[in-house]
Amino acid sequence: MSEKNREGKRTARERMAAERDKQKAAEKRRRTLIVGASVVCVLALAAVIGVIAANAGKDDDGDSAGPVVAPSGAQGEDGLAIPVGKDNAPSTLVVWEDFRCPACKSFEDTYRSTIHELTDAGQLRVEYHLATIIDGNLGGSGSGNAANAAACAQGAGKFVDYHDVLYQNQPAETDDAFSENAKLFELAAKVDGLDSPAFRTCVEDGTHDSWVEKSNDAFRSGGFTGTPTVLLDGKNIYQDQSMTPEKLKQQVQEAAKG
Repeated sequence: MSEKNREGKRTARERMAAERDKQKAAEKRRRTLIVGASVVCVLALAAVIGVIAANAGKDDDGDSAGPVVAPSGAQGEDGLAIPVGKDNAPSTLVVWEDFRCPACKSFEDTYRSTIHELTDAGQLRVEYHLATIIDGNLGGSGSGNAANAAACAQGAGKFVDYHDVLYQNQPAETDDAFSENAKLFELAAKVDGLDSPAFRTCVEDGTHDSWVEKSNDAFRSGGFTGTPTVLLDGKNIYQDQSMTPEKLKQQVQEAAKG
């Protein structure tokens, strides 16, 4: 065999060996990528499972927002009512409201002065119950955040004034402005003596969030059709198309006479 032929065969063998080495390296990289991708998928799946488990834990027993802390002076079943007026008033008005609810604002704008007059005269006691159905229907957290802030105002002895300010400055139903603490603080400044460090901490910490959730649960399980629900001595007067502030006043004053 000539030197030239031997050189050609050696070169061919070297090329084949180099190609085999190249294929082995490519296969090794492929296996590494597959293993790496598998690890990433497992880690991602574990993360998803962890999030699901964490969320499931939050939903258990409805205590996602921590322990239930009722506002000072709350009364009624499970301490879910914020009372206004004298305990021995002849008539009781139970009001279920949502601070984002336009119909609630309409009710308040129409009946506010009459209700204040009757409670100030000792003839009517009002029990306010707070719901968050708009948050549930439209999304957002303004109903719940405003309800917590109102409960914080109750702790400062300013519930009625702040309750009225919230409705007087209610944003459009689709505007979740009450979800912003800054907005609630801005409105608190309209109530003398309310905008304090204690009030701000109560709002920022969501001190009464679980209480608000419990109140909303009571609303949903109570068989009510919507907010506002207004019961005068157990009778739903909001469904009475003939009801007016004057008629409400007359009924309450007649009950006061005995």
